[in-house]
Formats: sequence, C-alpha cells, structure tokens
Amino acid sequence: MYATYIFPRLMDWILRGERFQHERQRLLTPAEGVVLEIGFGTGLNLPHYPRTVTALHAVDSSSMLPDRVASRTAQAPFPVHIQHLSAERLPYDNAMFDYVVSTFTLCTIPEPILALREVRRVMKPEGHFLFLEHGRSDVSKIAGWQDRLNPFQNWLGCGCNLNRRIDRLVRDSGLYLESMDRYVLPGVPRIGGEIYRGLAARNEIGLPSKPAGWASS
Repeated sequence: MYATYIFPRLMDWILRGERFQHERQRLLTPAEGVVLEIGFGTGLNLPHYPRTVTALHAVDSSSMLPDRVASRTAQAPFPVHIQHLSAERLPYDNAMFDYVVSTFTLCTIPEPILALREVRRVMKPEGHFLFLEHGRSDVSKIAGWQDRLNPFQNWLGCGCNLNRRIDRLVRDSGLYLESMDRYVLPGVPRIGGEIYRGLAARNEIGLPSKPAGWASS
C-alpha cells in the first residue's frame, strides 16, 4: 500500500518543487539526439528536455502514477518509449544513445555499478552521461549521520540510500568523469541534500569537448 500509493505521490510532490525543477533544467540543457533516461519515475524531467532531443527511451523498475506519466508523456515534443525493467540489464544495442540521463536514481538501484556499466555500453563513443544525484557528504559528521539513518531511509524511501559516493560509482563503472559539481541543495536537510551534478564520457581516449550548454560552477 505504502510503496504503491503513498510513496510515489510523496516523491512526485517533493521532486517537482521549484528548486528541483531548476536543477533539472540546468542539467538537461545540453541533451540532444536519442536519449536514454534510467529511473524515469513520474516523468518530471520531460518538460526540461530541449527541443534538440529527437527521441527519449526510459526505463524504470516500477510503474508509478501511470495517469500522471501518460499526461506528461503526451505533452512531450518527441516520442517517449518507456519500459519497466531494471537498469542493470538494458535491452538496447551497443552505442545506441547520444546521451544517458540519471536524476535521483543511483541512490536506489540495487547494483549501481552494473547499471552504469550498461550505461557505458549503450552510449555512443562520443556520447555523454548526465547525472544529478544526492549522496554521501564529504563532512565526516554529516556522513556519520547518513550512515546511522540509512537503514531507516532505505525503508522509508523504498530502497533509497543516503550514503552512496556517486563520483566513485561513476569512476568504478569505467566511465570517465569529465566534470562534477558538489553542493548542498538549499532548503533540503543536509543528510539528503548533498548533491552531485556531473558529466561523464565513455572513455578518456579521444574524449570529445564538453557539449554546448554545459556549465560547471
């Protein structure tokens, strides 16, 4: 009952707040071509994709608020193809996507490194991975509280973890971390508001320049 009806509505309400929408817009500005989104949720990223996107494929292990998802996908200016499956095994060909996107998703995927290896596999050689995630603090006192509260958060957040080192997950998957910003999201308790916003490439050799519209602060 909680996971099916209460949690999706709670998360949709929180994550469609003005500050979160600003962060999505900032992240997705450079996206173009054929895009894959892992952890589609209720489709809150859809209004923020630029018109340079020609098609969006999305995966999510859960089907949350299908009526809202249908309404949001119907308004998208590009075709949206959604599959309900795990990101650890993606049903796509190698080197298929120009961009792969993850927003507030890597905290929940059971085996995030496997999922990121799949991200690397399905990206074109010149492709990019855009991510916006919360994770482990660099401040030891905050990180300690994240560790203590993580079992409760894991239950309350239906698998969400407070204490994952997002940059380490990206690097350990074989992706090349090209740029990353760390900051605390205003108005959000720090144990859940430590943000990792970044851009990764498939590899360092022959790395393309940062895409137009990407700004690091």
